[in-house]
Amino acid sequence: MSRRPARAEQPQTSGAGAAQPADRVLTLPNLISFVRLLGVPLFLYLFLVVRADVAAIVVLAVGGTSDWVDGWIARRLRQVSRLGELLDPLADRLYILATLIAFTAREVVPWQFTAALLARELLLLGSLSVLRRHGYGPPPVHYVGKTATFLLLAAFPTLLLAATVPATTAAAGAIGWALAWWGLVLYWAAGALYVIQARQLVRAVRSGGS
Repeated sequence: MSRRPARAEQPQTSGAGAAQPADRVLTLPNLISFVRLLGVPLFLYLFLVVRADVAAIVVLAVGGTSDWVDGWIARRLRQVSRLGELLDPLADRLYILATLIAFTAREVVPWQFTAALLARELLLLGSLSVLRRHGYGPPPVHYVGKTATFLLLAAFPTLLLAATVPATTAAAGAIGWALAWWGLVLYWAAGALYVIQARQLVRAVRSGGS
Protein backbone atom coordinates (compact mmCIF):
# COMPACT_ATOMS: atom_id res chain seq x y z
CA MET A 1 0.00 0.00 0.00
CA SER A 2 1.19 3.48 -0.74
CA ARG A 3 1.77 5.93 2.07
CA ARG A 4 -0.20 9.13 2.19
CA PRO A 5 2.31 12.01 2.14
CA ALA A 6 2.39 14.60 4.84
CA ARG A 7 1.03 18.02 4.04
CA ALA A 8 3.42 19.78 1.73
CA GLU A 9 5.19 22.78 3.14
CA GLN A 10 6.30 25.79 1.17
CA PRO A 11 9.93 25.60 0.09
CA GLN A 12 12.23 27.16 2.66
CA THR A 13 15.06 29.35 1.56
CA SER A 14 18.28 28.73 3.37
CA GLY A 15 20.39 31.52 4.69
CA ALA A 16 20.34 33.69 7.74
CA GLY A 17 18.76 36.64 5.94
CA ALA A 18 15.81 34.76 4.46
CA ALA A 19 12.36 35.51 5.87
CA GLN A 20 10.67 32.28 6.95
CA PRO A 21 6.88 31.88 7.14
CA ALA A 22 5.68 32.03 10.75
CA ASP A 23 2.37 31.50 12.54
CA ARG A 24 1.83 35.22 13.06
CA VAL A 25 -1.49 36.99 12.61
CA LEU A 26 -1.13 40.58 13.83
CA THR A 27 1.34 41.92 11.31
CA LEU A 28 1.28 45.02 9.09
CA PRO A 29 1.21 42.99 5.83
CA ASN A 30 -1.73 40.95 7.10
CA LEU A 31 -3.55 44.15 8.07
CA ILE A 32 -3.07 45.48 4.54
CA SER A 33 -4.43 42.22 3.12
CA PHE A 34 -7.48 42.42 5.40
CA VAL A 35 -8.13 45.99 4.24
CA ARG A 36 -7.80 44.85 0.62
CA LEU A 37 -10.42 42.14 1.29
CA LEU A 38 -12.80 44.77 2.71
CA GLY A 39 -12.33 46.74 -0.49
CA VAL A 40 -14.04 44.00 -2.54
CA PRO A 41 -17.60 44.46 -1.16
CA LEU A 42 -17.00 48.22 -1.05
CA PHE A 43 -16.19 48.25 -4.77
CA LEU A 44 -19.27 46.14 -5.59
CA TYR A 45 -21.48 48.49 -3.56
CA LEU A 46 -20.05 51.62 -5.18
CA PHE A 47 -20.14 50.22 -8.71
CA LEU A 48 -23.38 48.24 -8.79
CA VAL A 49 -25.60 49.83 -6.13
CA VAL A 50 -24.93 53.57 -5.90
CA ARG A 51 -23.17 53.80 -9.30
CA ALA A 52 -20.40 55.97 -7.84
CA ASP A 53 -17.99 55.16 -10.65
CA VAL A 54 -15.22 57.59 -9.70
CA ALA A 55 -15.10 56.23 -6.16
CA ALA A 56 -15.16 52.68 -7.56
CA ILE A 57 -12.15 53.52 -9.75
CA VAL A 58 -10.28 54.76 -6.68
CA VAL A 59 -11.06 51.58 -4.72
CA LEU A 60 -9.94 49.41 -7.64
CA ALA A 61 -6.76 51.42 -8.14
CA VAL A 62 -5.84 51.27 -4.44
CA GLY A 63 -6.62 47.57 -4.28
CA GLY A 64 -4.51 46.88 -7.35
CA THR A 65 -1.51 49.02 -6.50
CA SER A 66 -1.41 47.72 -2.93
CA ASP A 67 -1.08 44.16 -4.25
CA TRP A 68 2.72 44.29 -4.07
CA VAL A 69 2.87 46.50 -0.96
CA ASP A 70 2.03 43.81 1.59
CA GLY A 71 4.58 41.39 0.12
CA TRP A 72 7.28 44.05 0.01
CA ILE A 73 6.62 45.08 3.61
CA ALA A 74 6.53 41.44 4.74
CA ARG A 75 9.99 40.83 3.31
CA ARG A 76 11.35 44.20 4.40
CA LEU A 77 10.16 43.89 8.01
CA ARG A 78 10.64 40.11 8.16
CA GLN A 79 6.93 39.63 8.81
CA VAL A 80 6.32 36.78 6.37
CA SER A 81 3.55 34.56 7.75
CA ARG A 82 1.57 31.54 6.63
CA LEU A 83 -1.64 33.53 7.01
CA GLY A 84 -0.22 36.23 4.76
CA GLU A 85 0.70 33.64 2.14
CA LEU A 86 -2.99 32.67 2.05
CA LEU A 87 -4.52 36.14 2.33
CA ASP A 88 -2.54 37.78 -0.47
CA PRO A 89 -3.59 35.45 -3.32
CA LEU A 90 -7.11 35.24 -1.85
CA ALA A 91 -7.46 39.03 -2.02
CA ASP A 92 -6.11 39.03 -5.59
CA ARG A 93 -8.61 36.39 -6.73
CA LEU A 94 -11.56 38.06 -5.03
CA TYR A 95 -10.69 41.40 -6.64
CA ILE A 96 -10.42 39.79 -10.06
CA LEU A 97 -13.61 37.73 -9.77
CA ALA A 98 -15.68 40.52 -8.22
CA THR A 99 -14.51 43.00 -10.83
CA LEU A 100 -15.23 40.61 -13.69
CA ILE A 101 -18.76 39.93 -12.46
CA ALA A 102 -19.47 43.63 -11.95
CA PHE A 103 -17.92 44.65 -15.27
CA THR A 104 -19.86 41.99 -17.13
CA ALA A 105 -23.10 43.07 -15.47
CA ARG A 106 -22.57 46.65 -16.66
CA GLU A 107 -21.06 45.62 -20.00
CA VAL A 108 -17.64 47.14 -19.39
CA VAL A 109 -16.08 43.86 -20.59
CA PRO A 110 -17.67 41.21 -22.84
CA TRP A 111 -18.85 37.98 -21.27
CA GLN A 112 -16.35 36.01 -23.40
CA PHE A 113 -13.44 37.64 -21.57
CA THR A 114 -15.03 36.86 -18.21
CA ALA A 115 -15.69 33.26 -19.27
CA ALA A 116 -12.03 32.81 -20.29
CA LEU A 117 -10.79 33.94 -16.87
CA LEU A 118 -13.39 31.92 -14.99
CA ALA A 119 -12.46 28.80 -16.96
CA ARG A 120 -8.88 29.21 -15.80
CA GLU A 121 -10.06 29.46 -12.18
CA LEU A 122 -12.03 26.22 -12.60
CA LEU A 123 -8.91 24.55 -13.99
CA LEU A 124 -6.91 25.67 -10.96
CA LEU A 125 -9.61 24.54 -8.53
CA GLY A 126 -9.54 21.09 -10.13
CA SER A 127 -5.77 20.90 -9.72
CA LEU A 128 -5.97 22.01 -6.08
CA SER A 129 -8.60 19.39 -5.30
CA VAL A 130 -6.31 16.69 -6.73
CA LEU A 131 -3.40 17.96 -4.63
CA ARG A 132 -5.50 17.99 -1.46
CA ARG A 133 -6.56 14.39 -2.02
CA HIS A 134 -2.85 13.49 -1.93
CA GLY A 135 -2.17 15.55 1.19
CA TYR A 136 -0.62 18.61 -0.47
CA GLY A 137 -1.53 22.25 -0.11
CA PRO A 138 -1.54 24.87 -2.88
CA PRO A 139 1.69 25.13 -4.90
CA PRO A 140 3.91 28.20 -4.38
CA VAL A 141 2.78 31.30 -6.26
CA HIS A 142 4.70 31.54 -9.55
CA TYR A 143 6.11 34.84 -10.79
CA VAL A 144 4.13 34.38 -14.03
CA GLY A 145 0.94 34.28 -11.99
CA LYS A 146 1.95 37.35 -10.00
CA THR A 147 2.71 39.22 -13.23
CA ALA A 148 -0.64 38.22 -14.70
CA THR A 149 -2.44 39.36 -11.56
CA PHE A 150 -0.62 42.69 -11.61
CA LEU A 151 -1.58 43.25 -15.26
CA LEU A 152 -5.23 42.42 -14.64
CA LEU A 153 -5.47 44.58 -11.51
CA ALA A 154 -3.93 47.44 -13.48
CA ALA A 155 -6.23 46.82 -16.46
CA PHE A 156 -9.53 46.94 -14.56
CA PRO A 157 -9.44 50.52 -13.21
CA THR A 158 -8.06 51.67 -16.57
CA LEU A 159 -10.98 50.04 -18.43
CA LEU A 160 -13.43 51.51 -15.95
CA LEU A 161 -11.89 54.93 -16.48
CA ALA A 162 -12.32 54.51 -20.24
CA ALA A 163 -15.95 53.48 -19.81
CA THR A 164 -16.95 56.29 -17.43
CA VAL A 165 -14.88 59.30 -18.56
CA PRO A 166 -15.49 59.95 -22.28
CA ALA A 167 -12.42 62.18 -22.64
CA THR A 168 -10.18 59.22 -21.76
CA THR A 169 -11.99 56.53 -23.75
CA ALA A 170 -9.52 56.22 -26.64
CA ALA A 171 -6.26 56.23 -24.68
CA ALA A 172 -7.43 54.47 -21.53
CA GLY A 173 -9.34 51.89 -23.56
CA ALA A 174 -6.30 50.99 -25.65
CA ILE A 175 -4.02 50.77 -22.60
CA GLY A 176 -6.59 48.89 -20.53
CA TRP A 177 -7.29 46.24 -23.14
CA ALA A 178 -3.59 45.76 -23.87
CA LEU A 179 -3.02 45.09 -20.17
CA ALA A 180 -6.12 42.90 -19.95
CA TRP A 181 -5.24 40.64 -22.91
CA TRP A 182 -1.64 40.21 -21.79
CA GLY A 183 -2.90 39.48 -18.30
CA LEU A 184 -5.31 36.86 -19.64
CA VAL A 185 -2.56 35.12 -21.63
CA LEU A 186 -0.18 35.05 -18.67
CA TYR A 187 -3.01 33.98 -16.34
CA TRP A 188 -3.54 30.88 -18.47
CA ALA A 189 0.21 30.31 -18.74
CA ALA A 190 0.46 30.39 -14.94
CA GLY A 191 -2.48 28.00 -14.73
CA ALA A 192 -0.67 25.57 -17.04
CA LEU A 193 2.43 25.76 -14.83
CA TYR A 194 0.34 24.98 -11.74
CA VAL A 195 -1.20 21.98 -13.48
CA ILE A 196 2.25 20.71 -14.44
CA GLN A 197 3.43 21.13 -10.83
CA ALA A 198 0.40 19.23 -9.59
CA ARG A 199 0.97 16.36 -12.03
CA GLN A 200 4.62 16.09 -11.03
CA LEU A 201 3.72 15.90 -7.33
CA VAL A 202 1.03 13.28 -7.92
CA ARG A 203 3.35 11.18 -10.09
CA ALA A 204 6.06 11.37 -7.43
CA VAL A 205 3.61 10.15 -4.79
CA ARG A 206 2.38 7.28 -6.94
CA SER A 207 5.88 6.18 -7.95
CA GLY A 208 7.05 6.37 -4.35
CA GLY A 209 4.18 4.22 -3.14
CA SER A 210 4.42 1.57 -5.84
